[in-house]
Amino acid sequence: MDVSFGMWALTVVVLCALIAVDFFFGRKPHEVSMKEAGTWTIIWVLLAVLFGLGLMIFEGGTPSGEFFAGYITEKSLSVDNLFVFVLIMTKFAVPAQYQARVLLIGVLIALVLRAAFIAAGAAMISTFSWVFYIFGAFLIWTAWKLIKEARSDEEEEEYEENRFLKMVERRFPTTDRYHGTKLFIRENGRRLITPMLIVMLAIGSTDILFALDSIPAIFGLTDDPYIVFTANAFALMGLRQLYFLIGGLLQKLVHLSYGLSIILGFIGVKLVLHALHESGVHVPVISTAVSLGVIVTVLAVTTITSLYASSRAKDADENEPAESKGTSS
Repeated sequence: MDVSFGMWALTVVVLCALIAVDFFFGRKPHEVSMKEAGTWTIIWVLLAVLFGLGLMIFEGGTPSGEFFAGYITEKSLSVDNLFVFVLIMTKFAVPAQYQARVLLIGVLIALVLRAAFIAAGAAMISTFSWVFYIFGAFLIWTAWKLIKEARSDEEEEEYEENRFLKMVERRFPTTDRYHGTKLFIRENGRRLITPMLIVMLAIGSTDILFALDSIPAIFGLTDDPYIVFTANAFALMGLRQLYFLIGGLLQKLVHLSYGLSIILGFIGVKLVLHALHESGVHVPVISTAVSLGVIVTVLAVTTITSLYASSRAKDADENEPAESKGTSS
């Protein structure tokens, strides 16, 4: 796509306006209800669908298909990231009425960081075609790592602060309790940072690790920076509402890691094939339509199998006490 500077500027302005509306409705600290989370989730998904349809009307089916493939991939990877967000909220004991504000600011930080990653990735791809080999190999390695973690019996139940957060806490004095949504307070003549700022930095800085997977993945579906950016933006902006909507469902998606590993591995192979094709090697090229079909199918199958496995596990847990009683008698 040949996107002019004016179109880029208009897109950024519209996205900022949407974020401002989201912030306006969530400006007062409150505990987010399922109705509110569901309504906003539907709104964000509909906006993404309308944007994709707009691309189809004005630019054709290929850019639209690339956007939807990228959006669905980024959204599914974001759902996996929600597990870490839950751990962060638990680690810092964030009160329920402040969690929406934490997620909003954290997502804004993540969006800025991803924009920088996207710009860097686009510059590398336009200059060095061999970058596709690196991206492809990295995604295949990440897919294998996800499978190993999914098959491991060890569960990561606690969030461990990264070096950046530890450095902030060492250099700047912090309070031991929340002061509403304030990031800084003055106490005994000293300026202190609150846990609210720390947890926002935790959400934002953690996304750097998430971007290492998601940015190469979407560049495997399209090399258009405009589509990469907008797909990431729409996937991230509905993330905080999704956090409250499927918070209880996260523990039931037991096969999600397997599905994501298949998707990342598939995109990794697609990138390697694309790199070989660009180098003049005659290899099959995977189309956008095939990519979109694979992504949707894998996510649908893993969601169904996850819910089935969770239901079986729940039934087994409920029947275990009764069987034990019958054995003892």
